[in-house]
Amino acid sequence: MHELIRRIDAATPPERDRAVDALRAFAILGVVLGHWLVTALVADSGTVRAASPLLYQPHLTPLTWALQTLAVFYLVGGQMSARSHASACARGVPYRQWLGARMARLFRPVAAVLVVWTLAAGAMLASGVGLTTLHTLLKLVLSPLWFLLVFAALTAATPLVARLHPLWPLAVVLHVDLFRFGFGGPAWVGWINLAAGWLVPYCLGAAWARGGLRGRTIGWVLLLGGGAVTAGLVLFGGYPAAMVGVPGAAISNLNPPTLAAVTFGLAQCGAALLLLGPLRRVLARPAVWAVVALLNLSAMTVFLWHQTAMMAVTSTVLRLSGPLPGLHTVPDGPGWLAARLAWLPVFAVALLVCRAAFGAYEHGEPRTDGRVVREGRPGGVTGEARKGAGAMRRG
Repeated sequence: MHELIRRIDAATPPERDRAVDALRAFAILGVVLGHWLVTALVADSGTVRAASPLLYQPHLTPLTWALQTLAVFYLVGGQMSARSHASACARGVPYRQWLGARMARLFRPVAAVLVVWTLAAGAMLASGVGLTTLHTLLKLVLSPLWFLLVFAALTAATPLVARLHPLWPLAVVLHVDLFRFGFGGPAWVGWINLAAGWLVPYCLGAAWARGGLRGRTIGWVLLLGGGAVTAGLVLFGGYPAAMVGVPGAAISNLNPPTLAAVTFGLAQCGAALLLLGPLRRVLARPAVWAVVALLNLSAMTVFLWHQTAMMAVTSTVLRLSGPLPGLHTVPDGPGWLAARLAWLPVFAVALLVCRAAFGAYEHGEPRTDGRVVREGRPGGVTGEARKGAGAMRRG
C-alpha cells in the first residue's frame, strides 16, 4: 500500500489541481450515498417495489441538500472539458479525435452495464420474476443514464458553450419556469431545463478553466446569493424543499430541473470554489491524494454499478433470510434509517466487487510503457499502481 501511494503521488504531474479531482469524487459519493439512503426496495406479496423515505419522513429532506451534488459534477466537468479541449486545440488534435476519446471514457462502461442487465433481465423473466419487480429494478439501473446523456451532449458542445456566460442559460431556466408555473404552460416545456439547467454550472466550469473565477469573492457571492434565492423560492415561490424527486409530489426539483434546483446548484458551486484552498492543502498528503485518485479512476464504474450493488445485496439477503429492516421494509420510521445506515458498509463491499469485475471497461488495459513505470523496476509495480500512474499522467 505504501508503494502504491508513493507511485500515485510521483506519477501525478505537479501542475495537476488535485482539489478538482476531490470535488469530482465528492460529487460521485454524494450521488451514491443519496441513492442508497433515499431509495427503498419494499418486498410485498411476492413483488418488489421502490419507495422513498422522503415520502414517509419529510424531516429527512435536509439530506437532499447535502447529497444532491450534480451541480458540482457539472462544474468540474465543464472545467475539465474546457481545459482538455483548449489543450487539444493547442496540440493540433482534431475535434473528432478529442471527442471520441472523451466519449469512449463515458460510454465504454455503459456498454458493460447494458449487456449484463440485458442478460439478467432475460434470466429473471425465464425464472418467473414478475414484470412489476423487473420494471422496478431496471428503472433504478437505467434512470441514472439520463445524467450521462446530458453530460455527453454538453461535452460535445464544449467548443460552442465554453465561452457562454452562465447568465444566459440561467435566464432560459427562469423564463421556462415562469411560463410553466406562472402562466400555466404545458408540463413538457420544463424539459428544456434538462439542458439549460445543467448548462449553468457547466458554463461556470468553463469560465473557471479560463481563469474567470479567481478569488474568494465569487465563491461567497454564489454561495450566499444562490442560497438566499433558493430559500426564497421554497418559502414563497411554491417550490419543494427536497432537491430530489419525491413520489407523489406535484413538483420535482430534479425531473426536470427547476429554477430552485439551479440556484441551489449555484450555491453548491460557490461552496466548492471556497473549498479549493483547504482541499489543496489536505491533498498535499500522498495518502489522502491516493484515495481521491483511485476513486476518480473508478468514478464511472462507481456511478454505473452502485445501484446494482444495492440490489444485489437486497435480493441475496431476501432469498437467504426473508425480509429484513432497512432492506425490504417500508421506510416509514427512524428505525428504517438506522437499519439502512448499518447496511451501507455491505453495499460498499458489493460495489467493490462490481468495481473489481467491471473496472477494466472504464480504462481498457493498463498501460505498461516507460511513462507508467519510469520509476523503479517494471516488475515491482502492481497492476493497480500501473493503472493509477498511467491514468494520472493521461488525466
